Amino acid sequence: MTRLPSATAATAHQRRWFAELQAQVAAGAPLALVNADAPQEIFRAMGIPYVVNQWWASIVAAKRRTQDHLARLRERGYPDYTEQYSSTALGSAFDTDPGTAPWGGLPQPSIVLAETTGDASRKIFDVWGEQPGVEFYPLESAAAATVPERWWELMPHRWEEAVGTDRLDLMTGELEGLIRFLEQRTGRRFSEQRFAEVMALVNEQEERNRRTRDLIAAARPCPVAVTDSIPAVMVPQWHRGTGWGRDAARNLHDEVAERIAAGSAVCPGERARLMWVGRGLWFDLDFYQRFQDRYGAVFVWSMYLAIAADGYVRHGDDPLRALAARFAAFSDQLYTPPWSAEWYVKEARSHGVDGVVHLVSDDARGSWATTRALRAAGIPVLELHADNVDARRSDPAYLDGTVGGWLEAEVLPARADA
Repeated sequence: MTRLPSATAATAHQRRWFAELQAQVAAGAPLALVNADAPQEIFRAMGIPYVVNQWWASIVAAKRRTQDHLARLRERGYPDYTEQYSSTALGSAFDTDPGTAPWGGLPQPSIVLAETTGDASRKIFDVWGEQPGVEFYPLESAAAATVPERWWELMPHRWEEAVGTDRLDLMTGELEGLIRFLEQRTGRRFSEQRFAEVMALVNEQEERNRRTRDLIAAARPCPVAVTDSIPAVMVPQWHRGTGWGRDAARNLHDEVAERIAAGSAVCPGERARLMWVGRGLWFDLDFYQRFQDRYGAVFVWSMYLAIAADGYVRHGDDPLRALAARFAAFSDQLYTPPWSAEWYVKEARSHGVDGVVHLVSDDARGSWATTRALRAAGIPVLELHADNVDARRSDPAYLDGTVGGWLEAEVLPARADA
């Protein structure tokens, strides 16, 4: 099956955009490096270009350059074995020859932004803040006193109830401080009207993603490869709040709908439907295809489309508070039980998966609860202990043998008996 045009277009757009970014920064524009779970919409509204920390790490890993970046950390006495997904970009800051790095290297940011989740994450960004010309703006990580049931039904409109007033008050205040900080550092002004336009575009984009997710969940056989859906969702996600991002989500939806209407299958003779829980295995994107080719086992789910569908939409009359609601509990949705565990079970059931491959990195939070909840729901789970960007403990023979053995011993026999 040929690649989705939307996936090809997203990859091409990403390369063009990055080349333009290099030129803007060389001409004196500010640049922000922001974490994936940080409120990027404010930067979008103020016209401050940004690169997402984990997005850059995925590019470096896909180009098989992660070890070079980790070596730069190691040479300076920093650990190279913890939260590699978050620390890869810091390695780029120590590159003495960025011209040899992927896409000409990461331009030096002047601002870095992150929620301070965990000790290692905070220290990574503290080191960023010690670099010449770089300022770090930290956001607090607040915990919930109560946990809503079926949060995914509350978030679009009843987010105050789902997240809680205290957490939203805290995050809204921090966002107001971030706006003042950015205005002072960059000289650019925050426009409430422009910000409202950005928020509306994000909602349009994510509503499209929700419809796409639902199409794939109901389709038999699976019409699209996960290696296509991930870039077709995530590149626009990093450009959310733009007309391009919204239109890219629409194109993905329409292409998936057309394939379903035509009866297209990404794997004719599909034997098993699999769910991939965890971050993308960026250093080995052929991984997913190998099990499709060898076993007829198709990965029909990744968190990228699913969290776009359930985790981002926030309607309301107060755009800044709605943005706070988008991110105050973002990590909870993916990593904190019971928020995360209940959501993964819901998604596994709606997609009718026969098994789950659960990537468990050393820094993963709440993994045990996710595995336990899925197994309690009667769904086979394989925990694959590996890092998603650092291949040192994850050669293809280990990955293929572990997953292949599990498919042969547990998943395929159960599917045949069903």
